[in-house]
This record gives sequence, C-alpha cells and structure tokens, in this order.
Amino acid sequence: MKAIHRFTVRTVLPESIAALSRLAKNLRWTWHQPTEDLFAELNPHAWDAVHGDPVKLLGSLTREEIQQIAADPELVARIRDLDADLDTYLTEPQWYQRTQGEDAPAAVAYFSAEYGITSALPQYSGGLGILAGDHLKTASDMGVPVVGVGLLYQAGYFKQSLSRDGWQQETYPVLDPDELPLTLLREADGTPARVVLPLPEGRTLSAQIWRADVGRVPLLLLDSNISENDDAARNVTDRLYGGGSDHRLYQELLLGMGGIRALRAHSRITGAPTPEVYHCNEGHAGFLGVERIQELMNPGADAQAMMWEEALTAVRAATVFTTHTPVPAGIDRFERDQIAHVLAAGLAPDVPSERVLELGAETMPGGDPSKFNMAVMGLRLAQRANGVAELHGAVSRSMFHGLWEGFDTEEVPITSVTNGVHVPSWIDPAVWRMAVDPEENDTNPAARWRRIYNVSDAELWATRRALRERLVHDVRERLRASWKRRGAADAELGWTESVLDPDVLTIGFARRVPTYKRLTLMLRNPERLKRILLDPRRPVQLVVAGKSHPADEMGKRMIQDLVRFTDDPQVRHRIVFLPNYDIAMARVLFPGCDVWLNNPLRPLEACGTSGMKAAINGGLNLSVLDGWWDEMYDGQNGWAIPTADNKAGTDERDDIEAAALYELIESHVAPRFYGDGSEDATTAAGPDTAPSRASTVPHQWLAMVRHTLATLGPKVSARRMLTDYVNELYVPACVAGRRVTTDDGALARGTAHWVERVRTAWPQLRIEHVDAHGVRQEPQIGDELTVNAYVDLGELTPEDVTVQVSYGRVSETDHIHERSYATLEDVTELGGGRMTFSGPITIDRSGPFGYTVRVLPRHDELASPAELALVRNAGD
Repeated sequence: MKAIHRFTVRTVLPESIAALSRLAKNLRWTWHQPTEDLFAELNPHAWDAVHGDPVKLLGSLTREEIQQIAADPELVARIRDLDADLDTYLTEPQWYQRTQGEDAPAAVAYFSAEYGITSALPQYSGGLGILAGDHLKTASDMGVPVVGVGLLYQAGYFKQSLSRDGWQQETYPVLDPDELPLTLLREADGTPARVVLPLPEGRTLSAQIWRADVGRVPLLLLDSNISENDDAARNVTDRLYGGGSDHRLYQELLLGMGGIRALRAHSRITGAPTPEVYHCNEGHAGFLGVERIQELMNPGADAQAMMWEEALTAVRAATVFTTHTPVPAGIDRFERDQIAHVLAAGLAPDVPSERVLELGAETMPGGDPSKFNMAVMGLRLAQRANGVAELHGAVSRSMFHGLWEGFDTEEVPITSVTNGVHVPSWIDPAVWRMAVDPEENDTNPAARWRRIYNVSDAELWATRRALRERLVHDVRERLRASWKRRGAADAELGWTESVLDPDVLTIGFARRVPTYKRLTLMLRNPERLKRILLDPRRPVQLVVAGKSHPADEMGKRMIQDLVRFTDDPQVRHRIVFLPNYDIAMARVLFPGCDVWLNNPLRPLEACGTSGMKAAINGGLNLSVLDGWWDEMYDGQNGWAIPTADNKAGTDERDDIEAAALYELIESHVAPRFYGDGSEDATTAAGPDTAPSRASTVPHQWLAMVRHTLATLGPKVSARRMLTDYVNELYVPACVAGRRVTTDDGALARGTAHWVERVRTAWPQLRIEHVDAHGVRQEPQIGDELTVNAYVDLGELTPEDVTVQVSYGRVSETDHIHERSYATLEDVTELGGGRMTFSGPITIDRSGPFGYTVRVLPRHDELASPAELALVRNAGD
C-alpha cells in the first residue's frame, strides 16, 4: 500500500546529546574516524541498515534508544568531547592562516557540476566529482577559505545493477533533502532564500539553496525542485548529466549565473566574506563569468558602472579555470542560436549578447562557427588556466593551441597542477597508523610518511593480508546481492561463498567506463587471461567495477562483455564485476588490492586519481604512462605498461598493449608478489608445488610497497595540490583582481582601453627587416651577435611591445629547437612609427644554429605574453 502523503519527522534529541545532530550534519565525520566510530557504535545494526549515514541513523532511532544514549554517562561525555574537538577544528589556525600573508584571498569560490564527498550525499558520477570533494575537504583541513557551489540533483547520478545477461540497468531513486546532511539557507524572516533566472517565453527558473558543511568549508547546492517553478523548471536539477541539450544548458546557467547569486545571498545572510577569487572546475560553470560581468556593468548606486571590456578585464584577473578533459568530444558544446535565445530573455541585460557569443566561439582552425564551446569560454574568461597533470597540461596546450595561433604549443597559457587525493578520506586507518606520523609538522610532508620504514616486513605483510581479506568478504556479499538482483535463487549461489582468496595476488580496476579507458583490454586474449587467473603456483584475482553513462551504448557493451567473462564457472572465483561503484565500495576496494590497473589510451587520461588512492594504501600501480603516473612513476613504485607506436591501427595497438600487460603480470608482478625464488618462496615439497602463500613474506614486494608509501604519499596528497593552487594560482589571481578593482576599477579601465587600442593597431604592425652583426665566417660557441629588428609600430609605442629574438638549434626544416629568448632593449626611433630594436645574443651551442624575431604586446597586467593571442613573427 502506497502513502498518499509523505513528510519527514525530525528527531528531537535531549540537550545532553543534542551535539549528535551537529556532528551528523558536519561532513567532517566522513574523514574523522572517531566521529564515524561513534555513530557506528550507537546502533551497529541500524548503522549497517542506513549504509553508514549519520543523519538517517539519528532519524531511525526510537524514543527509547535516544533515552538510553542520553542516560549513558560515558556516551554523553564522548559526544561532548567530539563536539569540542569539532569546535577546535573549525576555529583554530591551520596551514593557510600560519603561512599566508596579506596577498592571500579572504575567500575563494569553487564551482563544480558534481561533488563526491560521501555516499550519503550522492552528487557525483566519477573522478571530476571525487576531485571536487577532495578539494573541499583538503581546503577545510588546511584552513583555505573556500566556498563550494554546485547543484543539488534530485536523483543524483544513477544506481547501477545488471540484468541476467549482464546489461547495465539504471535506476534513479529520488532523494529527500530533509534526509541528507543539508541545511536550507533562509532569510532573516525564515523564508527560504531564492535565486531567480529569467527564461525565454516569459518563464523563470527559481532555486533554493541548501548548505552542506564540509568541515569548515560551506558547500552551496542549488535546487530547482520548488513550487514556484513550472514542471520543466522543477526538473532542471533532476539528475546529474541528464536530459538533452536544452536541459544541460539550463543546468549550466543555474550553476554559473545562479551560483554567483547564491554566493551573494549566502554572504548577505551569514556575513561570510565575498570571494576574491573564482575557480571554475571545468567548463560547466562557465557562465559565472558572465554574471560577474553583469554585476560590474550594473553595480548599483555605490559604484561606477563599467563598460564591457573593463568588466571583462576585472573578471578575468580574479578567475582560475581548470580543464579536465583531454579530448574535444568531452567538452560541452551548444548551438550558438541556443545561447542567443536564452540570453534574449534578459539573463544579463546589460551585457552585449554578441560579446557573450564571442566568448564561446570556436575560432580555432577546424572550429564549428555554429557552436558555442564551454571550455573555450572558460579559457577566455580566466586569466589563469591549468590542466590536472603535467602531461595533461601539455595535451591541453596542444588541444587549444588554435586559440593562440602564431605561438608555439608550449607557450599556450595553460599550466598544470597535478591532482591529489584527500588522504584521510581514502587511506585505511590501519595503513595510516603504520605509514603516517601525525606528530610531524605539516610543513615537511615527506617526513610524515617516513614512518613506514620503521615497520617490519612481517607487520606490513600481515596488515596488507588483513585488508585483502576484508575486501574478499565484502566482494562475496556484494556479488551475492548482485546475482540475486539478476534473478538468481539462493540455491544457485553457494559458489559465491568461495569467491576470491585472501592469499592470492589481487588486482583492482574501477572507474567510469568510457571507451578510451579500455575496460576490456584485459579480455583481448581470453585464454591467456584464464591461464593467468588459474595459474597453480602464482594465481591472480581481479576485482572490477565501473559505471557507463546511460547514453553510452559502447560502454555498456564493454561492461556486458566483461560480465559474461566473469560469469564463466571456470574463472568466476578469480574475477568479479561489482555493480554500483561508489565511495563506500571504493573505501574497501583501494586498501584491499595489491595492484591497481589502469590501461587508458595514452594520452587520454587527464589524471586518474584512483591509482593515487591505491598508492596511499600500499598498492602498486600497473599502468600506462598517462595522467599522474607519467610524471610520478620511478621504476620502484609499480610497473609501466608500454604503449604501441602511434602509427599502429586500433586492433594492432590493443593487441600489442594487451600482450605487454599479460607479460608484465606473468613475468614481473606475480613472481615479485609470491617471491621470485630468492625469498623462501617454495615449500619442502619441491619447487613445482604451490608455495604456502599465507606464510611467505615477499621482501622485495614489500620494499616496493614501503617505497611507494614513503615517496608517493606526500606527492599524491591533495595537501600538495592545494598548496600549489594557493601559491601558483589563487594568490596571484587575488593580487591581480584587487589591483584592477581598486579606485573604482581605475586600473581595469585603463588596462581595457590599452587592450582595445593594441588590438585595433596590431594589424598594422610590421617587422620590416632583421639583420645581425658580429657573425664570423666560421662562428664558434661563445661568439656574440648583435641582432637588429626594424619594426613599423604604426599607432603603437615601444612601451606597448616587447621585441624578442628567439634562437637555438635548428632542424632540417629550420624549426628552432632548444630555444632561448632575449629581449631587444635598445630602441632607436627612425620616424613615422618606425623603430630599430637591437640587442646581443651569445652562440651557446654547436651545430646548426638560427634565430628569428617576434613582437609581443607588453603590459604589467598581462599574466602571460601570450594572453591576448597577439604576436607578429618575422616573415608574417
């Protein structure tokens, strides 16, 4: 029988234990083990039933159970102590307060379409969301004053199950915000705060604002499921990455423009500082820049309105854009006419619509003039941009090079900050106790991880086995539940009790399932894989998980192919596929795996932080040199899967790389795990029998584990990542943003007028002639040349430009490699706007040598010489 009305009854706690509600609502419990342990011990059976969700746990307690807790003096004291500890955590100075000076921003707004913080708040699909969640958690731990902005999806992403024949099935259970760790933002009179966006045809899109407390970081989530909206508007926040093109556009307008309005409401209501830096995590939130331009063009009575170029200059100075995709197909693109249509509704009435359309125009070679590209807009609205690994930075510079024609690829102004993971969220407590010294000062992160060198091989091996054994039991429970959902009867499932073995080498593979991640590369030679799994002396077992986007038929087919292989009775005790991969599963999977497998098409993995989570638990990586592994693999922390020559066809490439993967497992990974013959790896029965795996301690394997923890621990930590963001991007953006907006934006106005003048005059600028003096008939290393560039500046002045000579070794095609640059600083006026720029260079290498000259714009407010995408090269 179904209820015709539904509402949530609030649990009222006695004053002595009222702090339980606060401890449940602040998501610090997701990485603070003592608080999580408290909730788990209040009622272990109920804790399991609510899947580790403190808010639901408190809602499930009976009046009698609440009274029992309140009557237990030890529990009451423990709750009081944890509440006091939370107070201390929220208020005491952290890294940011201890190390940053006046240039540091008072607040940083961080926008993301998804956040993976806990399975109790399912607002994520994969790596982008998990990274965003780790960003907020680490900001909280370090005291970085971040405020997150996102959307609250009524059904999250989706829950995944399998049909009897292994096909992915999706369900979308609707979430009740009142049962989530959220608080509704309210005005002083108690009414819910609202943001409202005008839509075409006279419609509006309104949203209320929920706040999640991620430690000391507030996360604002906009929710359109309110009565003021029509049905279509209510469903804008129905599900993550759902719906068609119009639906996605409305989501991104609400996230970007509505998100800025939510920030303003939050600051007004709570007194929180106004952000000084805006970080756009991928292009989904790109419209935040348009909203901020609108604010500056119509600021109200207390400030002078800016013109478009002035407002754009001010907004760009304080904006950071992070791109996560290494392929153009991963970028959101809308029809240009779609954007024009929604802008005509008055979303930003003072902003010229044609200028907004220019922001997203694909002006690079091969671009589609009918499309509006969200990543291109993100780059144009941010003075500072980055990829998420060193290799990904290089890939991004290549992918967007067309926006900076005339510059070499490496000069494209996209830097990189390699992602990291929030260690307290992902490291198992047993590994934490062994590997991390909490007494070490966080200014020396490497020292914190050296504790592992004091742990004996026997203790380390025993801990790793215990984690593997826990994974085995978890897999058996999940596999049995999955098969029952697939329609199997209990009588058919006795075999699940013996799936996996806690003494067998365990390889994990879990991630989203787009085709480039190649979930089924391991199936390239099924018979060889079977031999590896069933090897009598050195068996291997595989735990695989992952979701495919509901619209990705190829990804679903890959899952089905793998599931059908895992269903084979011959191997199903050695390889499993677990549906509905989420944070809760990951927290058991990462610590329990000995090896983490990653075999994407290089270089299509932006970063790949799952391998980082395995590493901080003592797992060794077996991966293609892509993403973070490309820069952090050192030969002792795992294995690199060789990649095929770029000229290889698809099938040939996959055959080559799969064969390399099999060879690595057979000849290197498994022998090292079981002992390679020099380490007591055989039994008294002889070398051809299986070793006693439970008693064998593989010392060389453990040396790699110890080295991985000690060296990768500090490198893959999100504390390192946040330190990089603060020092390299947030502080410079804050300094630039303050500078251009002081004195009622005087510098922004001056810079904008300079930019407009330079852009107008640039087409007339010419390099007429270049020569050099001092070149001997047989030049030698150490010789000095004087280079002269004769330049017609037209309407520009020498102060507007930098004239550089680029020199170095040249190829057979006269391309300059190993370049050096020198500025030609001596200026002679020739009249009529013509100038000679001169300066010396020194021949510093042998072999073919060459030079050329170029002219760049010069201004103190440019973050990069390439920022304006203006350059005049000799010979143009």
